[in-house]
Amino acid sequence: MKKRNFETRMITGLLTAGMILSLTACGSSAGSKYGISDLMDADFAVANQSEAAIADSSYDSSYDSGFGMTENSSGAETTVSEEGAAAVTATERKLIKNVDMDVETREYDKLLSAVQNKVTELGGYIENMDAYNGSTYYGYRATRNANLTIRIPKDRLDDFLDTVSDLGNVTNRSENVQDVTLTYVDLQSHRDALQTEQERLLQLLEQAESVEDIITIEQRLSDVRYQLESMESQLRSYDNQVDYSTVSLYIDEVEVYTPVEEETTWERICAGFMDSLKSIGEGIKEAAIWFVINIPYLVIWAVVILIIILVLKKIKKRTKRIRAEEQKKFAEEEAKMQKTLQNITDTAKTENTEQIKTQEQEK
Repeated sequence: MKKRNFETRMITGLLTAGMILSLTACGSSAGSKYGISDLMDADFAVANQSEAAIADSSYDSSYDSGFGMTENSSGAETTVSEEGAAAVTATERKLIKNVDMDVETREYDKLLSAVQNKVTELGGYIENMDAYNGSTYYGYRATRNANLTIRIPKDRLDDFLDTVSDLGNVTNRSENVQDVTLTYVDLQSHRDALQTEQERLLQLLEQAESVEDIITIEQRLSDVRYQLESMESQLRSYDNQVDYSTVSLYIDEVEVYTPVEEETTWERICAGFMDSLKSIGEGIKEAAIWFVINIPYLVIWAVVILIIILVLKKIKKRTKRIRAEEQKKFAEEEAKMQKTLQNITDTAKTENTEQIKTQEQEK
């Protein structure tokens, strides 16, 4: 609806401008003059009258953000103007194609190289690439993978997809097609209208006499040129997206392909059992690799532990020897004390015996 208003304003404005220029030429020969500002005022006045007339008509004033798309009171989208619809039927449809693919491969380097070569052969290019080489901080090597955003000419897309499918195991594929024909045609119509207005403004600028008229026309001319650049940029962006389809390709390196068909119960049991054996084998392999890699550390730790054991044994042996010497010394001292006590006891007994004998003799 907004586009129709704009086109109506442009047509009525140009007609009015032509009429006023004619009147200006006639008036100048008769001795009366019209300024450029009067011409601009008349243009906008007629445009405003056209807008009021359109607003009072049966067309609804609601407007969708897409060019040329209107929305009625029930919210349903209607088609573009009759001119736009005619242009759509007369031109090639503008289709933007996007494809997402997940591919498994046992030959990662070969597939990646083949994809790059095929893209170059078909005249496309790789817009973005993010590859992981499989290295990890822990030392063992994991599987590699790559994310690629590829642009392929639209007429060579199927050839590229078939090549990738033949080289790897496709686990996921989705395609999306966006029809932007109506938007594209409306952008072209809007651009053409702006170009017509720009040419008319340049003619008015050449005829302008006062500074005020020149400033007014140049301001409008600047707005028109800005809108034209925006329209051209959008059209170029659409042309690129239409001419080159986008393929988001994920390549994953695997040892065993993922089955693309549903498995039976027996197949699932066999596959699970083999996966368990494979996991055990991988664990043993990783343990052996870890052992070989860490042999220097293991040797150092073995030497340290051996030294600790020898030191502990020496300490234990020395402690045992010291304890034996202390026990021997203690035994000797105890024996000496017992001998001393025995001597004292014997002496006391001798003295008692002599005293008893002396007493008996005295009696």
